[in-house]
This record gives sequence, C-alpha cells and structure tokens, in this order.
Amino acid sequence: MYAIIQTGGKQYKVSQGDEIYIEKLDAEDGSEVTFEEVLAVSGDNGLTVGDPVVKGATVSGKVIKSGKGKKITVFTYKPKKDSKRKMGHRQLYTKVAIEAINA
Repeated sequence: MYAIIQTGGKQYKVSQGDEIYIEKLDAEDGSEVTFEEVLAVSGDNGLTVGDPVVKGATVSGKVIKSGKGKKITVFTYKPKKDSKRKMGHRQLYTKVAIEAINA
C-alpha cells in the first residue's frame, strides 16, 4: 500500500515505514503530523485517484528531526565582463517517519 501526498509544493510517494525529507514544517521533534492533501492511494481494491485530492484519506507520520541540508554553491558569471558572484545555500528540512495511511 502506498500513497502520493503533497506538501511544501512537492509530491512524495510514501509507504508505511518510510522516512522522508520534506520542506521545513512548524512541528516539534517527536510530534505527530497529518498530511491531508493525499492525491492518490493504492490499496487492496486498486488505485484511487483524487480530483484533486482523495476525500477522507490522510497520511500520519512522526517528526524525527529538523535541520539544514548540505551546503550547495551557486556561482554565476557573465563572460567577458569580469562579473561573477559566489553564493551558498542550505535548505531547511524536516525528517518524517510515515506511520499509517488511512484511506
């Protein structure tokens, strides 16, 4: 059984027991979260696709930790103009363990 959820402007395919890294949520470590934007659910009776979401379907999970990802380097330049700029970025994330898919 799996579900496709939407959070943080992105879509994730999740199953029970998965640990996913998603965009930062306003939740404490160890707290429960519920994702209500379930786009599709695959179960015993086949695939159920929402329009745009599946009514009554939720996915519950537990927040493991929050933090910053690895640093990426962004380097932009314009050839022949002696114009360059070097920047870095660390994306905030929340690690969530999927506990149940309620269809």
